[in-house]
Amino acid sequence: MERLTEAQQELYEWLAEYIRQHQHSPSIRQMMQAMNLKSPAPIQSRLEHLRTKGYIEWSEGKARTIRILRPLKHGIPILGAIAAGGLIEPFTDAVEHLDFSNLSLPSQTYALRVAGDSMIEDCIVDGDLVFLRPVPEPDQLKNGTIVAARVDGYGTTLKRFYRQGDRVTLKPANPRYNPIEVPAMQVQVQGSLVGVWRSYN
Repeated sequence: MERLTEAQQELYEWLAEYIRQHQHSPSIRQMMQAMNLKSPAPIQSRLEHLRTKGYIEWSEGKARTIRILRPLKHGIPILGAIAAGGLIEPFTDAVEHLDFSNLSLPSQTYALRVAGDSMIEDCIVDGDLVFLRPVPEPDQLKNGTIVAARVDGYGTTLKRFYRQGDRVTLKPANPRYNPIEVPAMQVQVQGSLVGVWRSYN
């Protein structure tokens, strides 16, 4: 199924939650208010794209008849594993969802399961889930921030990020591991840490 843009996803998730709670679809005006839009045109465009992509349908000429065709997966998407040690490749599609609706987490938060022990001194251990959010402006990232970073030719790893000039150092929190030092152009920051979840089961 065709992926949604960020704006389409935002409307789709809001619609699905509204319909789940109220058992009927909202008005265009309510959608405009929810999306902070002054005109109905963007809403109608997003709705049309959602229908074309197979996410919703409605009865022509009838108000409040929008139906959700794909049930909303509640919770934080877990996109695979991230290395705290070596470097491994994460997934882009969710492999499972966990419901953390009672936690206050930023929008677009996703989770990766930690593999390895290179961050143990930051209390991040093998098997933990780390919650990450996208970093829209990596240049503004503060040194010392824990990030998921993709390193060209290697994969993705969880480390503390330090930048000096055109060089980036990704530092582990375990003296048994060496820092990764590479040109900044070889590093793509995929997310910054917002939380850690551990199961004791």
